[in-house]
Amino acid sequence: MRMQTSPRTNKKTNCLFESILITLPRQASGGGKSPQDVITALANDILSKMPGIFDEEKAMKKYPVVYAESMNTVLLQELKRFNTLIVVVRKSLEDIVKAIKGLVVMSQALEAMFESMLVGKVPDLWAAKSYPSLKPLGSYILDLVARLKFFQNWITRGIPKVFWISGFYFTQSFLTGATQNFARKYKIPIDHLTFDFEVMESEEKMDGKPEDGVYVYGLFIEGAIWDRNEKKMGEAAPKILYDTIPVVWLKPVEKKNISKEGIYEAPVYKTSERRGTLSTTGHSTNFVMFMLLKSDLPQEHWVNRGVALLTQLDD
Repeated sequence: MRMQTSPRTNKKTNCLFESILITLPRQASGGGKSPQDVITALANDILSKMPGIFDEEKAMKKYPVVYAESMNTVLLQELKRFNTLIVVVRKSLEDIVKAIKGLVVMSQALEAMFESMLVGKVPDLWAAKSYPSLKPLGSYILDLVARLKFFQNWITRGIPKVFWISGFYFTQSFLTGATQNFARKYKIPIDHLTFDFEVMESEEKMDGKPEDGVYVYGLFIEGAIWDRNEKKMGEAAPKILYDTIPVVWLKPVEKKNISKEGIYEAPVYKTSERRGTLSTTGHSTNFVMFMLLKSDLPQEHWVNRGVALLTQLDD
């Protein structure tokens, strides 16, 4: 009998690996490097990859807050959030290098950061100011740098034709911006609107922007696949946990015009943890929205398989 690995099993495996890492002995590597040498080299390597903060004032002049384009506001808010994170990451890395050299006191927070970096975990000091992520340290840094590059390209080249939905710190703000543009254009109360969804054929790029709504890419489906030929959800192959979703057109529509026949209401999460807490804005820190995907199988079929969409993977 062929068994398919479930999302729950995968989560338990990750927890086991994390426990093993934590209990590993702290000793010099085969190359003779001490833990202090390793962390110093790692900190300097990360610092070399991390860009400086965004120039918010310059961005505001190029993308002023205007009634007709809510995405300008979304961009400025995202830059502010990422700047806060950049400052924390850079400052703490600089401090830990100094502490190892004995130039500053190795505080309790820096000690905890040292231990986390030694086992490849994102320090709590960063996590407190970060978007949700379950990635190990190396992947987290690559992901963070990619997000910063996405926004730098936005600043330099203009509003993207297709948005990398995985790159946002606060995804709900982006979604609100998309519906707000539509509401203001057609003079419809924003609370009367929701999204309809159309999965396109292209994997990442489109020739232009849609007339209304936004194109997004970067989503993963867990526990199922998106059948490119049939243009609907399909069963996952054995031992295959994730599939990518092509570009999705998020189309603002009035709630009264939405049909839920022949679809699966797929929950979208930022991480595979599938749980979060309410932030000060009233939104979940992890749940994003429900995305309506075409399916010829009943809702319960996919619910029983734990099918959900993720904006990022754990590795």
